[in-house]
Amino acid sequence: MLDEQDLFIPERPGNRRMDSVQNILTNPHIGIQFFIPGFGETLRVNGKAFVSRDPELLEQCVANGRSPLFGIGVEVEECYTHCARAFIRSGLWTPESWFPKEQLPTFPRMLIDHARFLNVMEEQLAIDLNEGYKSQLY
Repeated sequence: MLDEQDLFIPERPGNRRMDSVQNILTNPHIGIQFFIPGFGETLRVNGKAFVSRDPELLEQCVANGRSPLFGIGVEVEECYTHCARAFIRSGLWTPESWFPKEQLPTFPRMLIDHARFLNVMEEQLAIDLNEGYKSQLY
C-alpha cells in the first residue's frame, strides 16, 4: 500500500508475468482478487493499473538486497470483500474434495498448452522449472 488509494506490486524474480503487463498496456482496467489460504472470504480490488520503473517506488520494494526491475501500480477505484459461499460450495480449501493429483495435468503440461509452446518437452520443462525455483528466486 502506497497510501489509502494506491497499491504497488513489484515484479519479483520468478513471476515473469509479461502477459499481464501487455494486458495493462492495452487496457489499464484491472481487477485483483486476494486469497488467504484457509479463509473463505476474499478481498476484491478494482482500479486502473500502470507499469512503473520509478526508482523511488522500486527502492521501497527491495527484498533480500534485490530491487525489482519494474512494478505494477494500481489506482484503487473499488475495494470490497466477498463472502465465503463460493469457497464453501467449491470445497477449495477442503483437501478431501480435491481430485487426486494423478488425475490432473502437470504444471509443465498446463504451461505448454497455455503458452502454445512448440517443440518443448514436458520432462525438460519440469527440470527447468525446478531448477528455476532453486536458483532464480532470491
